[in-house]
Amino acid sequence: MSGSSPEATTEPGDGAAAPPPDAEQDWAAAKAFYDSLVSKRPRPPKPQHAITVAVSSRALFDLVEERRIYEEQGVEKYVQYQQENENVTLKPGPAFYFVKALEHVNARLCELYPDDEERFDIVLMTNNHAQVGVRLINSINHYGIASATMFTANKDVSYSDTELRVAFDGDAVLFSDESEQIVKEQGLDRFFEHEQLNENKPLAQGPLKGFLEDLGKLQKKFYAKNERLNCPIRTFLVTARSAASSGARVLKTLRSWGLEIDEALFLAGAPKGPILVKIRPHIFFDDQMFHIEGAQKLGTIAAHVPYGIAQKYHKSS
Repeated sequence: MSGSSPEATTEPGDGAAAPPPDAEQDWAAAKAFYDSLVSKRPRPPKPQHAITVAVSSRALFDLVEERRIYEEQGVEKYVQYQQENENVTLKPGPAFYFVKALEHVNARLCELYPDDEERFDIVLMTNNHAQVGVRLINSINHYGIASATMFTANKDVSYSDTELRVAFDGDAVLFSDESEQIVKEQGLDRFFEHEQLNENKPLAQGPLKGFLEDLGKLQKKFYAKNERLNCPIRTFLVTARSAASSGARVLKTLRSWGLEIDEALFLAGAPKGPILVKIRPHIFFDDQMFHIEGAQKLGTIAAHVPYGIAQKYHKSS
């Protein structure tokens, strides 16, 4: 739910009478009264200012058992089970600690910029039966939570409560799949040659460049208050590229975009799972399923980005 209220509009000739002037004045007065209310809880930011993060109920909470009941016994038994357990708090799901970290960033931003609305707006999305909503609401209130395909980790990993950590792959995630196409179709030697020849030519943007930009904007708000060392957002580039042979173009591309990354890790083809265990990001984005699965096995929450030429090879295999 947002702080704005829906407005009904009519067109001439549609059979509906226009509201009388008194009704419009009443509406304006009611809206002004709502806007003047003081609350200890921060209002949701207006959509035009917010970085909206939509999270499904099955990502936010562990609903594996509930899903099993739905699939094996049907919707009636599922709804009955949820109603009978509506006061039993749901356990955290794969996106839970990511959302908690987003909320910590919001709290810090509200401290430093109390009148500013440029922050995360977390939206819970669900297609559950309405009666199931009570349990979801109870669980949200229990944890104090405001209202891409994510994969649950196979191991329990502790996450930072005071720093949002987001890790990105490079090609086909932050950047386009231009270079990855060359690897897949012409081999590594041609890829190394291509990257060296084009070192000073920025890569085209990928699907998650905008998210890194949004994180960067919020980081700069902390930097402006001399909070760089205490900034509650930290970003990582975790790429299979080699620093020596193909890393320069990546760093120069980020520089040309005016974007910073806190840590750039060039693994030269090594598995990503072990380094992600050290980083402990709340979420890791990658376009290749074998990297997703490797991260998942070692306890990292990973989101698959279905973009680029890797999807063609994944489907064919």
